[in-house]
Amino acid sequence: MRVVWLMAAALFVASPATAQSAKVGVDAWAQGDFAGAIAAWRPLAAKGNPDAMFNLGQAYRLGRGVPIDLAAAQGWYDRAAHGGHVDAQTQLGMLLFQTGNRAAGLRWLKAAADKGEARAQLLYGTALFNGDGIERDPSAAYRYVSKSAAQGLAPAKSTLAQLDEVMPVEMRRQALAGAAVAAAPPVASKKVGKGAIAKAAPIPVPALTMGTPPVTGGGWRVQLGAFSQRVGAEGLFRKLATGPLAGKQAYLVPVGAMTRLQAGPFASRAEASAACSSLAARGQACFVVAAK
Repeated sequence: MRVVWLMAAALFVASPATAQSAKVGVDAWAQGDFAGAIAAWRPLAAKGNPDAMFNLGQAYRLGRGVPIDLAAAQGWYDRAAHGGHVDAQTQLGMLLFQTGNRAAGLRWLKAAADKGEARAQLLYGTALFNGDGIERDPSAAYRYVSKSAAQGLAPAKSTLAQLDEVMPVEMRRQALAGAAVAAAPPVASKKVGKGAIAKAAPIPVPALTMGTPPVTGGGWRVQLGAFSQRVGAEGLFRKLATGPLAGKQAYLVPVGAMTRLQAGPFASRAEASAACSSLAARGQACFVVAAK
């Protein structure tokens, strides 16, 4: 799923000289003087200012004013994240997850998600639904993605629509029972001040591009989920490739940046419905689709 980067702007308490230095860095960044921005932020970061540390992380990740260095970016994100910087927690979580340290990445994403960060809510919810690096929990996934969508994040709205397709109505109702999905003000809505965080380009979560196996042996399938990463779809199919799905094959169907996992083929709609009923009894969301 391609996640839109939301710009964050935060104020920090500082002496007039420190605030002025931060503004010099922000102005330099906006004008393309990345080296000047680095020079302004580095002493602030050395003194433990979370915004400056986050900005340096952005610079090292993007290679602006400094060579691209993901290890350095991670280090600065980590320091800012431990200082309570929510955007740094989100970026650190994304970076760790994308570079293979899913457990640590998900811990930071959850921390930011629980503070109301929309991108983190979307990514953590997607991981929960897919079972990517964490035990699969569709109900919790639906709650997190709903909260993200309620803040207006476009990819979250798209993901929520996908979940609405693959999760039964009653399961969705139960997921939201007792959980108020309020449109809380997003973190990025703060006013820009003298110490504003530098704007940066998005970090895209790689989209999937894959083919779909040809339909053979029947015109019906069962749909099992929608995924942002192929590994999630493959992992779920491996877990389900016995019982009702014994002898069936997986179909990975790209839809925008998401991929639907379908299994089949089934000779008739009735046969596919019977398989879905058996899967539903095991707690697996499922519905019948016609093979195209």
